[in-house]
Amino acid sequence: MTDARAIVVMGVSGCGKTSVAEGLAAALSAAFIEGDSLHPAINVEKMSKGVPLTDADRWPWLDAVGRVVSDAREEGRDVVVSCSALKKSYRDRLRAAAGGALTFVFLKGSRELLLSRMAARQGHFMPVSLLDSQLATLEDPTGEPGVVTVDIDMPVDAIVAAALRGLKG
Repeated sequence: MTDARAIVVMGVSGCGKTSVAEGLAAALSAAFIEGDSLHPAINVEKMSKGVPLTDADRWPWLDAVGRVVSDAREEGRDVVVSCSALKKSYRDRLRAAAGGALTFVFLKGSRELLLSRMAARQGHFMPVSLLDSQLATLEDPTGEPGVVTVDIDMPVDAIVAAALRGLKG
């Protein structure tokens, strides 16, 4: 195992995980992994139909995300991954699967802001109707070790800059 850095950009749908993770990866010269791309087709199908995922649906996905992070670290590559990681048990599973220190950047915003962002998205599989179930599932990680919380009520570049400041602190 190397000391390669692994960062998970997390939060509910519409918070900007992909955009912020891509920005962090570019700023840190790290690999970017889109966590949603690791969902099994059955999960994407359920969410597309507005059906919330269960823990049983999420475990194999979280294990896949953790494996990809662990593989990148084994190769000595810094990595930034987008992954909702809504519950502490999900974050703990990712920490275990990643095989080393894992830092989370939690993107936090109001329901109203999240709804407006989701409504503006084009071609995303996650319907606006699932936001409330995600907010109900979310266990705010603020205060957990290795978590940087960033308010999303600003442009993406400013969110990335705030995350970078938090990661240095």
